[in-house]
Amino acid sequence: RALRTPAMWAAMAALVGMRIAADWPLADNHIYLLGYWTLAIALSLAASDLSRHLAAMSRWLIGLAFACAVLWKAVLSPDFLDGRFFRVTLLTDPRFSEAALLIGGLSEADLAANRRALDPVPEGAALAEPPTVLEPPRLRALAMVSTWGILLLEAAVASMMLVPARLDPFQARHILLLAFCLVTYAFAPVAGFGWLLLGMGAAQTDAGERWLRRAYVVAFLVVLFYSEVPWAGFLLDLGS
Repeated sequence: RALRTPAMWAAMAALVGMRIAADWPLADNHIYLLGYWTLAIALSLAASDLSRHLAAMSRWLIGLAFACAVLWKAVLSPDFLDGRFFRVTLLTDPRFSEAALLIGGLSEADLAANRRALDPVPEGAALAEPPTVLEPPRLRALAMVSTWGILLLEAAVASMMLVPARLDPFQARHILLLAFCLVTYAFAPVAGFGWLLLGMGAAQTDAGERWLRRAYVVAFLVVLFYSEVPWAGFLLDLGS
């Protein structure tokens, strides 16, 4: 009964808003989306047709969030389209170390040397002999595939979410969203974002679409597996 009480979800939205305010402006991206979603649930529970309103709000929220992501990457961030973002992130962000080692073809020694080479120097200083950054062809290929793969997949999700549901007879929006979560969160260490998107996607399913609901449950468990089991590290150990 509590889960179907608008006041409880409004209170949840208020608590999420307090969490955002406490970390302003550095709260994680998905915390903002969580705030919108809890407010959407509260408003839908107060409406006459819960399922229809919740599904519509889910489509709009996911579609607009992904559309903003595409706008930021494709138009407002020139260092994304040319691959620089992932070329640097794969080398400097410890959360992506396993991807750089497993797929990018780097050794742990190479990765450590690259990080030292990319350490910032004091402002105004310059190294007499700048160190060389080692980028194997596999690493550059991984960066470009990640760049364009994520951009195209996000654009596809945004497009299918924002068109009317009747124009998507083959449930492409669900398939694309599931694919995005299963691929992205294999390496991106933000399982909470994946679970939120999967919950929102599941809200768009009807009672008769059992296969879709089961697919969302399976995807949820797969993202849980990604977050709790160091599968990439196991593969690295097997290959060493």
